[in-house]
Amino acid sequence: MKKHYLHASWRMEYVRTPREKRGSPFVRILNSTNWRRDLLLYRDEHSFIVMNRYPYNAGHLLVLPVREVGDFEELTEVERLALFASVLRAQRVLKQAMQPEGFNIGFNVGAAAGAGIASHLHAHVVPRWNGDTNFMPVVGKTKVLPEALETLYDRLLPFVEAEK
Repeated sequence: MKKHYLHASWRMEYVRTPREKRGSPFVRILNSTNWRRDLLLYRDEHSFIVMNRYPYNAGHLLVLPVREVGDFEELTEVERLALFASVLRAQRVLKQAMQPEGFNIGFNVGAAAGAGIASHLHAHVVPRWNGDTNFMPVVGKTKVLPEALETLYDRLLPFVEAEK
């Protein structure tokens, strides 16, 4: 069987950084002065929306509270309302920009539930289309994304700005 290679050179910086020096990427993103580089689409006083750098599907967004907490119980009522308002904002932006046929929207609370960064609660907003799965994740253990992250960022940004 012939081997095929997909290059993800952008991932090497992450792989080479020792775990103890990585810290929370979300805290770093919150302090960003270059929103496009860090894929930050929206921020208000209590929540923010960022593109997932390691997406399950094209357009996969993460919605987070500004304050770093790992569980809903730690959020104030104002923070919870802002978080869910931003989840709705993310869904509306994706509907307008990408016309998906459905969504997966959810939270993984705690490492045992699959939270990759359990210290900072976040919602996954993933657009879905009928037939958007194929053999690559199963056979090749590889996810194929049809658009570069920065290109998609540029496509989503006008819809985010229109929501303000």
